[in-house]
Amino acid sequence: MSDDETNWRPSWDQKVAEEALGKVILIGVTRLSPDGVTVLRQEQLFGVVAVVDEQSGVTIERQGVHAGERLILPPDLSLFKAASPGEYRLRSTGEVVIDPDFISQ
Repeated sequence: MSDDETNWRPSWDQKVAEEALGKVILIGVTRLSPDGVTVLRQEQLFGVVAVVDEQSGVTIERQGVHAGERLILPPDLSLFKAASPGEYRLRSTGEVVIDPDFISQ
């Protein structure tokens, strides 16, 4: 393991955290095999940013067919990007998300 890998810290920006709270985020998730190479599954999901905490992460209250479920993301806000306006169709469920605030992959 390199020094860069052992010294890695998530990117936290309090201003971004405050701006993200209550906003809609569209997330792409890729699940890999233990070897880290083989893609096992890809899915898209969306929800509202309910909690942002530098220690415990970012809690997403899922919407749509998974309403009521929660997802906790690592506290790395560099993964949040402003979403371009438009309609986004989730391949995994067929749902359409209109004008999300953020995207993350």
